[in-house]
Amino acid sequence: MAYNVTGWVRNAANNTVEGEAQGEEEDVQKLVKDLGRGPAHSTVVKVEREEVDGREGESAFVVRA
Repeated sequence: MAYNVTGWVRNAANNTVEGEAQGEEEDVQKLVKDLGRGPAHSTVVKVEREEVDGREGESAFVVRA
């Protein structure tokens, strides 16, 4: 799936996923909704969303190690 957002995502040490995404509100909401579904054979317990200031100069969405 493609989303018109920039930012990043990574696996955290405690079996969670964290990241930041910015873009048009509709695009960010679509991403958050799909995150709640999770990939096949996974269980998403909770999705938390927090508003933060945008970052200038981001041009891509990156999966961090």
